[in-house]
Amino acid sequence: MSLEPLLSHPAFAAGDSLVEVGRAAATCTQCGLAAGRTQVVFGSGSETAELMFVGEGPGEQEDLQGVPFVGRSGQLLTQLIEGIGLSREGVYIANVVKCRPPGNRDPQPAEVEACSPWLDRQLQLVPARVLVTLGKYATQLLLDTKVGITKLRGREFRLERAGMTAIVIPTFHPAAVLRGGGAALAEARADFVRIKRALGRDQR
Repeated sequence: MSLEPLLSHPAFAAGDSLVEVGRAAATCTQCGLAAGRTQVVFGSGSETAELMFVGEGPGEQEDLQGVPFVGRSGQLLTQLIEGIGLSREGVYIANVVKCRPPGNRDPQPAEVEACSPWLDRQLQLVPARVLVTLGKYATQLLLDTKVGITKLRGREFRLERAGMTAIVIPTFHPAAVLRGGGAALAEARADFVRIKRALGRDQR
């Protein structure tokens, strides 16, 4: 994906650190979601992470606390991360859209398009070698596909976007795992084993 159309966007004009870009995102009014938010939920974690997670969008608790994945889904995500010997503080977590959609509805295409430069800047600034997409929206956006998450989960794809290159491993959104019970949890754990293996490989 060419950076040329993005360079005039506030995400790319804000500065060269996640702190500066997050500060600019806090005042974003690029789409209608800005009107209903409590605050922008930009991202959290290590700026030097080799592993990055991208979800769909903030829920109620995330909107209140300003941190992605802090509700029940977040607790499960933390458990899955710790299950492969990593810590939440050592990875980076973001969402496709940075403001909570009303009633936790799915983000609309225009909202995803308006918010994607913020994610592109995060992808550019976080030196992740492995990128995990959580659920349908993040997977379809970053892989530029209409294929469903069930067919894509657990596989590896090469991503070149916003000047960065990474391995993408799609998996279910933690909320879907919670709804799906034991079978879904087993599949998610298997995906995280693949993530750990991918991180252990020399990808130079």
